[in-house]
Formats: sequence, C-alpha cells, structure tokens
Amino acid sequence: MNAEKIITLEQTASAIGRPGSQRATLKGLGLNRIGRQSRVADTPANRGMIAKVAHLVRVVDGR
Repeated sequence: MNAEKIITLEQTASAIGRPGSQRATLKGLGLNRIGRQSRVADTPANRGMIAKVAHLVRVVDGR
C-alpha cells in the first residue's frame, strides 16, 4: 500500500491584487476562495507551491 502523506491547506487571504503567478499557484493547489480547504500530496513540487503563497494559505493538517 502506498502511504502517501497528505497536507490539508486553507486559504486565509484573497488573491485580489496579487500577481498572476500567485493566483495560478492557488488554483493549482485547488484553492480559489477564502476559507476553502484543499488536500494535496506532500511532494517537493507542492511544498514549493505552498512556499510561494505562504502569506495566503495556512497548513491545517500535515499528516
């Protein structure tokens, strides 16, 4: 069985007025509205995306 680690994210700030690359990163993480939560795999690529928009999201759970 593949015991892939999952990170749960919540968007805490709006993407209005942010650069297009940050908006696209939020969409890539499955977020598009304040309060919305998304679950993504714990991979280096997703970690980089989270770091890019760290000021707009919070990690709820990182099992």
